[in-house]
Amino acid sequence: MAAAAAAATRRISSFLSRSLASSPSFLLSRGRISGVGRVVSGYSTAAAIENPATPAVQVNCTQLFINGSFVDSASGKTFPTYDPRTGDVIAHVAEADAEDIDRAVSAARKAFDEGPWPRMTAYERSMVLFRFADLLDKHAEEIAILEAWDSGKPYEQAANIELPMISRLIRYYAGWADKIHGLTVPADSPHHVQTIHEPIGVAGQIIPWNFPLLMFSWKIAPALACGNTVVLKTAEQTPLSALYAVKLLHEAGLPPGVLNVVSGFGPTAGSALCRHMQVDKLAFTGSTETGKRILELAARSNLKPVTLELGGKSPFIICKDADIDKAVELAHFALFFNQGQCCCAGSRTYVHESVYDEFVEKAKARALNRRVGDPFIAGIEQGPQVDSEQFEKILRYIRSGTESGATLEAGGERLGSKGYYIQPTVFSNVQDDMLIAKDEIFGPVQTILKFKDMDEVIRRANGSGYGLAAGVFTQDIDTANTLSRALKAGTVWVNCYNVFDAAVPFGGYKLSGQGREKGVYGLSNYLQVKAVVTPLKNAAWM
Repeated sequence: MAAAAAAATRRISSFLSRSLASSPSFLLSRGRISGVGRVVSGYSTAAAIENPATPAVQVNCTQLFINGSFVDSASGKTFPTYDPRTGDVIAHVAEADAEDIDRAVSAARKAFDEGPWPRMTAYERSMVLFRFADLLDKHAEEIAILEAWDSGKPYEQAANIELPMISRLIRYYAGWADKIHGLTVPADSPHHVQTIHEPIGVAGQIIPWNFPLLMFSWKIAPALACGNTVVLKTAEQTPLSALYAVKLLHEAGLPPGVLNVVSGFGPTAGSALCRHMQVDKLAFTGSTETGKRILELAARSNLKPVTLELGGKSPFIICKDADIDKAVELAHFALFFNQGQCCCAGSRTYVHESVYDEFVEKAKARALNRRVGDPFIAGIEQGPQVDSEQFEKILRYIRSGTESGATLEAGGERLGSKGYYIQPTVFSNVQDDMLIAKDEIFGPVQTILKFKDMDEVIRRANGSGYGLAAGVFTQDIDTANTLSRALKAGTVWVNCYNVFDAAVPFGGYKLSGQGREKGVYGLSNYLQVKAVVTPLKNAAWM
């Protein structure tokens, strides 16, 4: 276990020091995907899109997971989950509604009120999580295939980056389980005062489709480490990896009812979970508009606390002293990673006027050289968007950019005739009032804006209603310090981007949410603080 964890840590730490495109031989050593001998260069290669490789895995986990067992939905209804490469159905998955949510919450409630999980020692809980991380490593190849197949992200990204991050985060919170404690508080009167950190109870969690299993781990790991029970709803676009993972967690020894995973739609299953009176806590990652509705449902039910990680329109600031070649590569990564489907994507690229033209030309060239195609082919950097809805939305924003007067430097069209592929797109001469500079596009569309001085770029960067993340690229420490303190964002990356260590908190200002996930801060979301006061008589000291 230690060797695997160390190897995973090394892979994560090298995340930004290398390209996501591994050598062409990487997939050739794998036995689970057919048709992987092709390597593509550039996004105009149609063969990588029109003739997709065939994942050789069986999709067996498609039911709801309630009280330790896979079960059909009460209605018997199912819904399809699609392959973004083709639009074809991968599998039909059980569709939960309010009755199924009630079954899942009842199981979680009983497991918390009567079951062994919160009554185990913290060390025993930690060992279940450690075993789960080991099983994730053991089954990483199959999980990565499911993740790439269901979401469209490159297999190499899922296998080399995300799966090691997931097992590392599970181990991180496993390590925290027996280190959660309160304080002894000195009082002004003769009383012994202590604080106790207690599990909050039943947590309802809703995860997005862009990083399905990574968000699954961010949600369940701190909740379980603290001794809570959970009902988690997957995104309807990408239910497969979480349903597979919950099976492994029970193989690791998790008692029935502690984690229940349901698949379904927001207006039915999601709404029922948010307004349920037996749910003690909600956590959601997704759009700002949905986050607002969740807050309202929580307030109208039992005033349950809510953690929200929402949308973003993050500025990435290229200063006049920047190494332009390095800045181009990092800005490209900040925007295009995961097909641009990142809440913290560096989607407003502010470039100093003295280096603007050079940056635009090199950013254009980098986009034109981006490798787009079947995510199961070695060397692919960008797969399809997750579904037709996102695909059409992104194309509408691209049309809006051209209509509003921005200069289309690269891309702007769909790629191929099958699936949901979009050319890496770059706009220059973008103004702050354009929709492509204001709205969260959530796709492979880079907008490049020009600025003159630091005061101007701070004002413009902070002018957005969002405040999830920001990036700064400069060789001057004073500039870095000034910007990192002035920018109103939950994370500021200086000369790096998308660094997601398990110990580093993540969350947003303003419309980007409330609360923090990961790190020690993530534990507080799932704990109640109780003060216990006892009189002292004839105390030897106070």
